[in-house]
Amino acid sequence: MNLIEELKAKKEASLKVIPEEKLVIMAQSTQNLKNKNISDKALKVGDSVNNFELPNALGNKVRLEDSLSKGSVVISFYRGGWCPYCNIELQALQNLLPEFEKYSTTLIAISPETPDNSLNTVEKNNLSFEVLSDIDNKVAKQMGLVFQLPENLREVYHSFDIDVPKHNGNKDYELPMPATYVINPEGVITYAFIPEDYTERADPKEILNSIK
Repeated sequence: MNLIEELKAKKEASLKVIPEEKLVIMAQSTQNLKNKNISDKALKVGDSVNNFELPNALGNKVRLEDSLSKGSVVISFYRGGWCPYCNIELQALQNLLPEFEKYSTTLIAISPETPDNSLNTVEKNNLSFEVLSDIDNKVAKQMGLVFQLPENLREVYHSFDIDVPKHNGNKDYELPMPATYVINPEGVITYAFIPEDYTERADPKEILNSIK
C-alpha cells in the first residue's frame, strides 16, 4: 500500500474500535478547524521562510539555511510520536529518502515534542533523517500552523493514554497541523500541503514532482 492507502486503512480500522461518543468529539474538533479556515493563515506557495535553528533528537542544533545551502528542503510538521498517522507518514518519508537525495533535497521532520521523545520516534521508526524539536511550537507559529486542543478532545486523548503535556514539555496543549512544505534554495515555498484534518497527509508523488 502507498501512504494514502495506508492512512485510509488506519482511519477505517480506528472507526471500528473507537467508541462512538469519542469519534463524535474527534470529528467535531476537526470540523471546527476547517470552519475556522486556519490553513488560510499558514504560509503558502510563494512565501519566504525565515531561517530557524532547532535541536535534533540528539540535542544538536540544525539550521534551515545550512540545509538550503545544499539544495531544496522538504519539511514535514507532525503532531508527535504518539500519533499513529504521523508514524505512518514518517515511515513513508523514510522510504522516499533515496529519491530526495537523488535531487539534492534534504528531508526534515518537526514536532513540538522534546528531544528525548523525538529520539523515541526516530528509533521506533528507524529514521535516518533529521527529526527536530520545536519546543512551544515557535517555528510552527511563525508558519501559521498552530492550534489548541479543545478541552473535550484533551479528555479523549487522556483516555487513550496520550499525555500531550508530557510529550511536549509544557501544558499549553498546542499542536501544529500536519503540514508538508518544499522550500527551494532561496528559501521560497514551492509546494505546500496544509490539512486541518490530521488523518490526511501529502501524497509522496506530489512531493517528488515538486522537487524534480
